[in-house]
Amino acid sequence: MQVAIVKYNAGNIRSVINAFSRLGITPLYTDDPEQLASADKIIFPGQGEASNAMRYLREHRLDEVIRNLQQPILGICIGQQLMCSHSEEGDVDCLGIFDAPVLRFQPEQQAQKVPHMGWNTIGNLQSPLFKGLKTDDFVYFVHSFYVPICEHTIATTDYILPYSAALQRDNFYATQFHPEKSGTVGETILRNFLEL
Repeated sequence: MQVAIVKYNAGNIRSVINAFSRLGITPLYTDDPEQLASADKIIFPGQGEASNAMRYLREHRLDEVIRNLQQPILGICIGQQLMCSHSEEGDVDCLGIFDAPVLRFQPEQQAQKVPHMGWNTIGNLQSPLFKGLKTDDFVYFVHSFYVPICEHTIATTDYILPYSAALQRDNFYATQFHPEKSGTVGETILRNFLEL
């Protein structure tokens, strides 16, 4: 099985590559449209800033490539946010795969730190992506922006307010949390993605 990771100006790629290596997969890290189109599965990961990331994707025509992918694709963290319609981070239009905005957390009390960083539970699991998991399993988050609960929500979490921990539309899947940093729970999610 060929797994391709979308190469663009977003960090945190090494931990994703290592996570798949533990599953016996050596992923291809590429921005080549033909290599992405021919892969069995696509990972769209990253940490970064939305407007800079979208500028890079558009300049390299990767926005069109990603929208037209037919195989299962998994967005992670900013990958999920870039798959939405618009982000308040940099006030930028995104890929529009999910008809949902990306909003900045607005803390209501001093204890509510932003970014949301660390372990939190997920619930309302509604996808084969979560096969074998249970409500209130813990995963790892690092983010200052969130996607509200919407028609594409397949998992939720709660920090300051309930929001989308994961989204799905057709062959497009995405998680706000980092499965590659979420221990055995995250490994299960990545294995389930490979089996889709």
